[in-house]
Amino acid sequence: MEPFALPESFLLGTATASLQIEGGDRNNSWYRWVQTGHVKDGSSCIVADDHWNRVTEDIALMKQLHQQTYRMSLEWSRIEPARGQFDKNAMGHYRLEIQQLVNAGIWPLVTLHHFSNPLWLEDAGAWVNPDVVDLFERYTAYVVENLGDLVSDWCTINEPNVYLATGYVMGGWPPSDISITKYFRGTRNMIAAHIKSYRKIHQVRASNGYNDTMVGVANHLRLFDPKHGNGRERWAAGMYERLFQELFVTGMCEGRFLSPLGGGYPLGEGRYFDFLGVNYYTRDIVDCSGKSANPLGRLEVREDSQKNDLGWELYPEGLYRVCKKYWDRYHTPIFITENGTADTKDAFRTRYIYDHLLQVSRLIEDGIDIQRYYHWSLMDNFEWIEGLSAKFGIVAVDYSTLERTVRTSGWFYADVAKHRGVTEKMIQQYLA
Repeated sequence: MEPFALPESFLLGTATASLQIEGGDRNNSWYRWVQTGHVKDGSSCIVADDHWNRVTEDIALMKQLHQQTYRMSLEWSRIEPARGQFDKNAMGHYRLEIQQLVNAGIWPLVTLHHFSNPLWLEDAGAWVNPDVVDLFERYTAYVVENLGDLVSDWCTINEPNVYLATGYVMGGWPPSDISITKYFRGTRNMIAAHIKSYRKIHQVRASNGYNDTMVGVANHLRLFDPKHGNGRERWAAGMYERLFQELFVTGMCEGRFLSPLGGGYPLGEGRYFDFLGVNYYTRDIVDCSGKSANPLGRLEVREDSQKNDLGWELYPEGLYRVCKKYWDRYHTPIFITENGTADTKDAFRTRYIYDHLLQVSRLIEDGIDIQRYYHWSLMDNFEWIEGLSAKFGIVAVDYSTLERTVRTSGWFYADVAKHRGVTEKMIQQYLA
């Protein structure tokens, strides 16, 4: 292991999502999913980390951990609890939270949609309903009109491919309505919603005299590597990448609807991003050997690899490969909007952070404009279908008391943020 330094302008922080940490809201698709028995460990998001009532405490914790930036999301169901009815109290709560972040010297990056929907939208067809495009634009406008003086940096949508694939292809997440037609319809709607939201955020802030707006998408990007390297597996890997990633990246960045979305530029050709958000966790191995009902073969985890608590391969080099690919295409600033691992015992998270930030350092040395890194996550949280049992936090949460305890990996990451890099002393203290 070797020391490395990151630029003085580089920002290190953590990321969370409202549904996963706030608690208290019953008006969303995921609370109902919990109530109908779909979460593996039987736990609930109704309390989660109780962040809604502990904002001041949690921001003080971020400050203690030397966090320079924080990616958070807003809960649409709180802000617009019924169609067309906006809650000023909920917006006031978020405004107070963001003002506290700013006062603490922590730069906010705000996500407008992170998997969960208001029930009124869910029951109207969610992101398959064509009305969602204009509804999301209206919601965006209301939020930015109320927060735009405090927030310059925005993610419109978090991992649209994961939301649609788990809801309409693989199932298991709401609404678990298996339909490839609905997957593609939702893809078109999410691309269109992002483009309209991108324009609206810039428009609202520009009309109020702000010219520093940054808008992007938090893209879930992974690698699909052929197991044996033969032609069929390379073709299958390319199809997985196209259907799971390229449709979204190309559509949301350029406005181009690739086949089978209809082709062309329905909302106009453009550049609909100011930074490329990269959520990177792992890779898949594509195996087309033997007989399979799926012409694309099977997705596997490399057998001889180190894995996290959820069985995901730990593959730091993949972060380099993903960022290099899209930098070569777009030459635009990159934010690592999520990167983290499930590690209940905190046995390998410190090394995970080191290994992935070493790749970030390599990228920067190679001239690639990586500007920020958001570790997932600040705290243990309600990890969707896994429930409360998957531990992603650099801060542990005791769910019987809601007490927060910084893990060793959290103190390591705090030192990384403080020093903007890893020193020899830190290697000896945390990694030797």
